Amino acid sequence: MFLRGAFRALALNRNLTPIAVRTFASKQREVPALTCDRYPVQRGSFAELTDDDVAVFRGILGGADTSRVLTAADEVQDYNIDYLRSVRGYGRVVLKPRTTAEVAELLRYCNERRLAVCPQGGNTGLVGGSVPVFDEVVLSLQLMDTIERIDEYSGIVVCQAGCVLATLEEQVGARGLVMPLDLGAKGSCHIGGNVSTNAGGLRLVRYGNLHGSVLGVEAVTAEGRVLDLMSNFKKDNTGYHLKHLFIGSEGTLGIITRLSMFCPTASRSVNVAFLGLHSYDDVKRTFLAAKRGLGEVLSSCEMIDAASLDSCTRFFGLQSPIDKYPFYMLIETSGSDAGHDEEKLARFLEQTMEQGLVQDGTVTNDSTKMK
Repeated sequence: MFLRGAFRALALNRNLTPIAVRTFASKQREVPALTCDRYPVQRGSFAELTDDDVAVFRGILGGADTSRVLTAADEVQDYNIDYLRSVRGYGRVVLKPRTTAEVAELLRYCNERRLAVCPQGGNTGLVGGSVPVFDEVVLSLQLMDTIERIDEYSGIVVCQAGCVLATLEEQVGARGLVMPLDLGAKGSCHIGGNVSTNAGGLRLVRYGNLHGSVLGVEAVTAEGRVLDLMSNFKKDNTGYHLKHLFIGSEGTLGIITRLSMFCPTASRSVNVAFLGLHSYDDVKRTFLAAKRGLGEVLSSCEMIDAASLDSCTRFFGLQSPIDKYPFYMLIETSGSDAGHDEEKLARFLEQTMEQGLVQDGTVTNDSTKMK
């Protein structure tokens, strides 16, 4: 049903939480074939893990009875399989350090023994980059989840790399700030993994990529050397900014263990519009109209095709808030003046519908319906 005159309030059957999203990947399904059997890849000239190596790892991480060294097959399996369950390695050990010093000692030993290492965060990546290809040692940052400091005056958060994005969002939100990135996997992805992959997310239109938001990092190189590249200044024009080498390097140059990030002030007025369109050309023209018409309040603009929306609604038992269209757009505005923002959004929607770009849609400023 086309709504030409007004937009309905968004009314989903139930909210989709980050936990529900994570459940989608963790449901019991068939174990995928080994990556090395499916693809023409060759193992490098690395050493093979021995019981003596495991004993050394246990010594570094707390002793023989430590729970931070996993070796049982059923315990390590989930760390060998990617989020989409499309690739699988056969790593025999998972290490869980808590400090940068422990990461450095583990990498120093693995480098001396020529043991290949696979760093892993929340394991939410969609391209299989966070799991072993062969029998690499998995170094998980799950336990490095300390938020060291949130400065509401400067807007800077300092934390370990294993902090879950949703947890950071909640903590900085309580101080009137907002994380400069937002992802569908925020309930389980790690901020260190976000930085290591230079994740863009839904707020890239507003805040740019992480090269502009990350102020500093602490990283450990393969030979166990700790690089302190931390900074607590938004404006820092002193010397080389080597942090940029690690942002997006995906662990190839070193493992990020700590970081500092600038968090903007949270917007008091947020609106979300979900729109239906006939063609991809209409999507492009609507995006251009949004940039020109919404200007400074445009904070997010995403496209969804019909097949993707249908997959989500069928799997989770949800219902689309509007009728079926070949393409959909999710547009978010964020500002400080609700009246001003709503007026701009209404004018933009009216114009795009008059031009035949947007066919139907729904708008909400209710935070419970934006999740």
